[in-house]
Amino acid sequence: QAQLMESGGASVQAGGSLDLTCATSANSYSGMAWFRQGPGKERQEREPVAAICAGSGDTFYGDSVKGRFTISQDNFKTAVYLKMNNLRPEDTGMYYCATGNCSVVGGVVHLTPSTWGQGTQVTVSS
Repeated sequence: QAQLMESGGASVQAGGSLDLTCATSANSYSGMAWFRQGPGKERQEREPVAAICAGSGDTFYGDSVKGRFTISQDNFKTAVYLKMNNLRPEDTGMYYCATGNCSVVGGVVHLTPSTWGQGTQVTVSS
């Protein structure tokens, strides 16, 4: 089973930027996604932030991050990145990457997570 390792979390002030990285030990993947678990929230309340299908490059963004976050993958499909700009206090949380089967239906990315990383903490202060 593939292992995922997130990095790049930090404490920043509102308006700042962070770059998160998720490295995978797998030789390939169908899709990768970033989820956010806010303070006091349970695992089942993790919010999908962004996702990317490896083959097509199609992407998904949550409404709260559209226009501010960008997901990308490296050419060798060994890592996925999340560039976060104009951070807000409500972006605070533990950020997890996950891998799973990815498909595009009607132009919409669908990803079912099967493997999760350990998470990296992002804290945005006002």
